[in-house]
Amino acid sequence: MTDATARLAAFACRTRWDEIPAGVQHQARRAAMNYVAVALAGCHDPTIDAALRAFEPLRAGTQARLVGRAERHDPYNAAAINAMAANVHDFCDTHIPTIVHPSAPVFPPLFALADAAPVRGQDLLRAFIVGAEVECRIANAISPGHYARGWHITSTCGVFGSAAAVANLRGLDAGVLASAFGSAAAQSCGLVETLGSSAKSISVGNAARNGMLSVALAEQGFEGPAAPLEGVRGFLRVVCDQPDPSRLEGGDPVWQLEADAFKPYPCGVVLNPVLDACLDIAASPDFLAREPQAIVYIELSGHPLLRQRTDRPGVTSGRQSQVSAQHAVGVSLLRRRAGLAEFSDAAVHDPAVRSLGAKVRFTDDPASTVDAARVTIGFADGFALSRSVEFARGSLGRPLSDAELENKLRTLARHGGHRLDASALVDAIWALDRLPDASAVTALTVPAP
Repeated sequence: MTDATARLAAFACRTRWDEIPAGVQHQARRAAMNYVAVALAGCHDPTIDAALRAFEPLRAGTQARLVGRAERHDPYNAAAINAMAANVHDFCDTHIPTIVHPSAPVFPPLFALADAAPVRGQDLLRAFIVGAEVECRIANAISPGHYARGWHITSTCGVFGSAAAVANLRGLDAGVLASAFGSAAAQSCGLVETLGSSAKSISVGNAARNGMLSVALAEQGFEGPAAPLEGVRGFLRVVCDQPDPSRLEGGDPVWQLEADAFKPYPCGVVLNPVLDACLDIAASPDFLAREPQAIVYIELSGHPLLRQRTDRPGVTSGRQSQVSAQHAVGVSLLRRRAGLAEFSDAAVHDPAVRSLGAKVRFTDDPASTVDAARVTIGFADGFALSRSVEFARGSLGRPLSDAELENKLRTLARHGGHRLDASALVDAIWALDRLPDASAVTALTVPAP
């Protein structure tokens, strides 16, 4: 093991905007577009309403906005609530090598600080890029064993990304951030067992909030261990059997945002190729000519993670349906759509969807990537329909275009019932690095009095 903590902190604090390639800068703007879109979709979810009721007695001020809502909070709680809103529908971006969702824990603290005091858009985007890089490098160093053991990697690594982003935005030195990493490591938590429940969102919210808190503590002289990441009992060794600390130095790609993808569907990323295949089959004349009741089996062949994370029959809520292949297959074949309405409580209780989902079976293909899958549907008369997807829509091999991300924001704003100027919001996000005040973006999401 090496003094990896010190070098990672130095990278995070010293990186300048002009050192970041133009393509990575643009990818950060795309991530901002997606973050605002999914936060608008989730900000009025019952989970967020419940969180607001619980957070109300803890409110220490009203400096920061909540995306899409009239209420205001102090920066710490605003960061937590906005992170929860961005993650609640499982519609956020995904770092494909690790399945981390980089934006949800990192953008909210930055926008909360921008609401509290003026921040240039370029500085906010630079800090986001740095935070996402740190978050994903740490995730690389503990993958795939960390997630396989049941840790929710967005939450466990997101707290480090939040801390790095805040330190960069505030212009702090590497020694302060290294100490902050110690407090972040002590607050790193999140369990895969919580997927499909509201509890998943609290650990993402905590990652955003506690990263900010870790930096504030370090600024006041609150010390951390010398090697919170690579130490003998440091984060890497505790949460993974075979960590690779060399990945903290970077890797391929050089900038981890280049491996960040944006979802077209509100569900676990491993379901994306399955939904592509099902929607293609559902639109075919051969499928439309037959009755769904004649289907005998639906076979899903893909990466083992597909079965491990989504073999969830009989789910009872929209939240659970986000990680259920049985539901995703049934609803997409019957409704020929896969939007937020298809992953709702109402859709889950559709008896036709449940009946069709019960016919799903899995075949593991260790040679497959998480972006690929094959769906085969067998009918009672022996006829079969099959579709293979090599690169799911929204994957790195088939990324969403800028126009598709704009449309995602407009669609999700309408879904949330928001009456806002979507065109002005879209324009502000694309121009974020040129804005003298980054808070103009969150201001455009807030409903008029």
